[in-house]
Amino acid sequence: MAFADLGLSDPLLRAVHDSGYDVPTPIQKGAIPSVLMGKDLIGIAQTGTGKTASFVLPMIDILAEGRSRARMPRSMILEPTRELAAQVAENFEKYGKYHKLSMALLIGGVQMGDQIKALEKGVDVLIATPGRLMDLFGRGKILLTGCNLLVIDEADRMLDMGFIPDIEEICSKLPKARQTLLFSATMPPPIKKLADKFLTDPKQIEVARPASANANIEQKLLSVPGAKKRDAVRTILREDGFKNAIIFCNKKVTVRELYTSLKRSGFAVGQIHGDMDQSSRIEEFDRFKKDDINVLVASDVAARGLDVKGVSHVINFDVPWQPDDYVHRIGRTGRAGAKGIAYTLATSADAEAVGAIEKLTGHKIARVSTADAAPAEEAAAPAERPAKSEKRPRREEPKRKTEAAKKERQPELVDEGDAYRPTVEPLTADDAEPAWNGPVPSFLSFAAS
Repeated sequence: MAFADLGLSDPLLRAVHDSGYDVPTPIQKGAIPSVLMGKDLIGIAQTGTGKTASFVLPMIDILAEGRSRARMPRSMILEPTRELAAQVAENFEKYGKYHKLSMALLIGGVQMGDQIKALEKGVDVLIATPGRLMDLFGRGKILLTGCNLLVIDEADRMLDMGFIPDIEEICSKLPKARQTLLFSATMPPPIKKLADKFLTDPKQIEVARPASANANIEQKLLSVPGAKKRDAVRTILREDGFKNAIIFCNKKVTVRELYTSLKRSGFAVGQIHGDMDQSSRIEEFDRFKKDDINVLVASDVAARGLDVKGVSHVINFDVPWQPDDYVHRIGRTGRAGAKGIAYTLATSADAEAVGAIEKLTGHKIARVSTADAAPAEEAAAPAERPAKSEKRPRREEPKRKTEAAKKERQPELVDEGDAYRPTVEPLTADDAEPAWNGPVPSFLSFAAS
């Protein structure tokens, strides 16, 4: 089946062809015809399956007829994070280049002035995070009575970040006679309850078992002591076939420390975490997309917000706290039918978390021996050590020199051990959306009607 068989218009097919796509993915095959027919839809699809295009493409054709009115968006897409909202905005610009549709992007951390101006002109497509949308609605700057098409994207992530009450309030302010599309990688009970409440006789499309990992991703589990994790990462980054990698850490402080360590080792590396302002995060992301850097160290704020073609490796420096996050992390590789490799570095204390991941995905991660991932000099070291039966003479260096040597080595010894591990709570919505008062990057600008 080709895109031309899905009922899309010729200008839209031309834009899809210009983007280099010829064959729709399974979620696109199932969703696009139903959306064009005006049906409500539930799409359950793992990350990297072309889910965004499955609603962006039919929306462009649906909105081609009609005109927008001031402060009354004709359609709305809700995203849990700024990064995801920006990705969807890019998709609309790419696929809608032969249509005259206006778009506004409402995200936190950006001055409201330009957003309000765009709304006053009228927009066909409104892409928003719940917090900023509710803020502008409370100020009377936006009316939702003309919104006849709603997309709730990454619904399970919305649940994790505590946005479900906001989603329910937003839905209650929209026209009852509307089309609603809900997409999620998993379908926990609260999301099923949300769908039952706000969708009418929806068609459900499931292209992969909930929480299953992409079959194109080769998954490997490396058992390694915490003090050797950085050595293991360096070895992976130097292996044959390596192109680029996203490395995920559980804590923001770990992101910063690993970034510093890899940069000191000569790697072209960047970082993204919740303490960075939005402009800095976008700048690092763009450097990675343009191959100015080939290693990006990130917290889970980026697990669902990064969409880069051709990522060869994902490395879980820490086993994620939530099993669902594992699926989304490794989904940054193996996208659009490509092959990918996902390493997870686990200590003995991570056994329970690894078991939870394997139970969720129904897949046992292949174990890799420590020797396979150890640096060459580390692997050779045991052969050079004297046998235990041999008596080694005590060092004759003065005590002062020994202490100086220890002090000199200290930066490399500081790692993720229990003695150095501060207590940091799991990511929250605040982690995902720090304040930012800088200018809006060019690719986030509003399209003029």
